[in-house]
Amino acid sequence: MSWESFLDQYAPTSGPLRLGQWECIDGRRGTRLGPQARTYRATLAIGDRISTSTAAATGPIAALTEMLYERGIAVETTSFHQICAGEHTATFIRGSDGIRAEWAMGLADDPTESALRAVIACANRLLTA
Repeated sequence: MSWESFLDQYAPTSGPLRLGQWECIDGRRGTRLGPQARTYRATLAIGDRISTSTAAATGPIAALTEMLYERGIAVETTSFHQICAGEHTATFIRGSDGIRAEWAMGLADDPTESALRAVIACANRLLTA
């Protein structure tokens, strides 16, 4: 399989679900140690509908998963692998909607963006398979 074919299949950039703006809207963390929920905001497009979502979670993947679930899109991450790929980060996710499971990949300069792209790619693979 060529690299282009691999990207088309496992890292689709088109599909019914698209992620626009993403940000953590909390100020600086408090002085408390340990895991703390952060509040994230995202612009999500599902088909022709574009909306803004917020979720409080301990990390961006958990927040995105919650936002998708609120819109009826179930994606449970069952495997997660992240590696440096030159100047980029590649994230490989195996996700399930409770019926089927699919592998997907996200590629970006930033590890968080790479992971978010992988979740969206996985959701699109599950939605269109």
